[in-house]
Amino acid sequence: MDTLDLARRIYGVAHLTGEFVLRSGRVTDHYFDKYRFEADPVLLDEVARAMVPLVPSGTEVLAGLEMGGIPVVTALGRHTGLPCAFVRKAAKPYGTARLAEGADIEGRRVLVIEDVVTSGGQIVLSTKELRALGADVQEALCVIDREQGGTEALTAADLQLISLLTATDLRTAAG
Repeated sequence: MDTLDLARRIYGVAHLTGEFVLRSGRVTDHYFDKYRFEADPVLLDEVARAMVPLVPSGTEVLAGLEMGGIPVVTALGRHTGLPCAFVRKAAKPYGTARLAEGADIEGRRVLVIEDVVTSGGQIVLSTKELRALGADVQEALCVIDREQGGTEALTAADLQLISLLTATDLRTAAG
């Protein structure tokens, strides 16, 4: 399946019409529900398969960001055979009290995985914390770049954003 076909499938599953209140408080008649493509196991598997060639050489651990990056990283790990870490927005104060659960990240080349990137803010924050824990993070890989400043924010944080699809791809797929 080529990326345009994949974009069409994602758009068809995740684009909703109706009345929706956005985080900003604005009301819109259409909405992109990213969890709809993540909740479809067949589509998520195809997304992960398409992402495999985008994983930089030398990557040792895939680190999925809470919450949307978790299903993506799990599916991608299945296709690459790379171990996964699940990165919380904040370390919980009990149990292991770790920020990154799963695979050890210290001293390893870590690729941050996210579902959709808008401003890139959470990737920047999480990467700073992962680096403080000893991870070597140089890139982030996402399913969709909304093209709303994420690339620039990551560049300023010395990160490269790699995306499978962009908002432009989804608009093209919508016809």
